Amino acid sequence: MADISPFHGIRFNPEKIGDLSDVVTPPYDVISSEMQNVYHEQHPNNVIRLDKNMPTESDTPENNPYTRAAGYFKKWLAEEILIQEEEPAFYVTTVRFEINGQPITRTGLIGTVRLEPFSSGVILPHEETFSKVKSERLELMKACHANFSHIFSVYSDQDDVSGILESATRAMAPIEQFTDDAGHKHKVWKISDAATQDKIQKAMKNRRLFIADGHHRYETALNYRQWIKDNTKDFDGNHPANFIMMYICDVEDPGLLILPTHRLLSGISEDAREKLLTDAKEYFDIDSITISETDRQAAQDELDRKMRDNRQKHAIGLVMKNKPAYYLLRLKNGVMKSLFNDDIPEPLMGLDVTVLTHLILMKLMGFDKKSLDNEALIHYTSQYDDAVASVHEGENDIAFILNPPSNHQVRLIAEAGYTMPRKTTFYYPKVVTGQVMNRLDR
Repeated sequence: MADISPFHGIRFNPEKIGDLSDVVTPPYDVISSEMQNVYHEQHPNNVIRLDKNMPTESDTPENNPYTRAAGYFKKWLAEEILIQEEEPAFYVTTVRFEINGQPITRTGLIGTVRLEPFSSGVILPHEETFSKVKSERLELMKACHANFSHIFSVYSDQDDVSGILESATRAMAPIEQFTDDAGHKHKVWKISDAATQDKIQKAMKNRRLFIADGHHRYETALNYRQWIKDNTKDFDGNHPANFIMMYICDVEDPGLLILPTHRLLSGISEDAREKLLTDAKEYFDIDSITISETDRQAAQDELDRKMRDNRQKHAIGLVMKNKPAYYLLRLKNGVMKSLFNDDIPEPLMGLDVTVLTHLILMKLMGFDKKSLDNEALIHYTSQYDDAVASVHEGENDIAFILNPPSNHQVRLIAEAGYTMPRKTTFYYPKVVTGQVMNRLDR
């Protein structure tokens, strides 16, 4: 099953980078253009210059974000701003954060994992991907021959691996400690002991891995391996391109949280919004929450509470431009089976995002799959307050508020060989980019 190995990690040199929080970032795909500029200005050695280099109007095939990233990577290694470990290691990380005032800690293991096609059943996806993102990531890998950020995967542990990691880290001091921009506290340990590494590899050998975050990066790694194979005479099964750096977490870890990903729509006329509310009554029981002219927050809190109280009942929140109320849509019994029984597999039919995509967006509003890929039409956010505010401020016309799927649902769908609609899950917190990196050349 999963073939996980220690590797010669590349890390920022603590003698030259005093505070790691100055040079790490979230993963590239959650960094806005505004934050990209902030990280670029924050420190001359911020990992943003490698993982998401700033484009310019004068970019050419010879001088562009990917070639500049490769130049920085080579320069920082030569100047020992980045240093590569002399011995292979696994890395154990913890992140401590708060949810609703309660402290939570998540533990992860970083190693390299042998690439497998999804058809092998060893490493499984759960979401569809965007081809444009994969092409951009491939250009970066071709230029730099490195992983700067991790694939985030989960596995079912039954206490084997977690116990090994806890025992190993208890006996040593962390090699890195820092607090990121979100206030999350991170620690990193290096496991270079061969006996402990062997225990980890044996314990992971019978595991299947489920990609939680980083589908684009994983599919890009498969394409990169093929590109290297096609252009390397002595390519073999031990070439570094056969492996991908991965952050792996126990699916039962209390810190493995999924946030919802709300859908925001723009360009929806007032007539279309009225028709949606009328047509939805055939399939949903609808609760109306009046918005007070003096206390909008009270209605917003009430919708949030109703969403959580109805988490098991296919509840979808609806916020519409120029409406004096918020709406809670609760799916009537048997609707999805009567409409889509032959078209949607049972595991997917149980997802709120399936109800939204197939029943509301496609059947009631008339969009096709191509339309739903249109970034000018549909946007995403995991922040409830931001979703509601975007409608009140006129940025969007409709916000569909969703509850998150469970880790159990994600695993069942992946095991069954199905994929969820894009942007179904938002694992939180994201895995920090810049703690450790991995070279993909010899």
